[in-house]
Amino acid sequence: MIYTALRLLLFAASFGIVVGLWFLFTDSVPIFWSLVIALLVSGIGSYFVLNPQREALARNVQTRAERMGTRFEEMKAKEDVDDDPSAPAPPSS
Repeated sequence: MIYTALRLLLFAASFGIVVGLWFLFTDSVPIFWSLVIALLVSGIGSYFVLNPQREALARNVQTRAERMGTRFEEMKAKEDVDDDPSAPAPPSS
């Protein structure tokens, strides 16, 4: 969520700068081309500026995926033991 918010903020800042610079040279600003240029500038900028946040997001996703994989394997192993007919039956009370 933080990474996405920073990307949006970077895009808004890029758009503001592009429109501001365009107004310095002309009286009218084509919105479409301003959006396209701002998108390119923010995309390139985010690659360099937001690299630490992107790596933190990737580590977080990797950790969650490993944790889910471990849980899945534990549940699978438990089912295999429960379904094994050659396993001794649990003692009944």
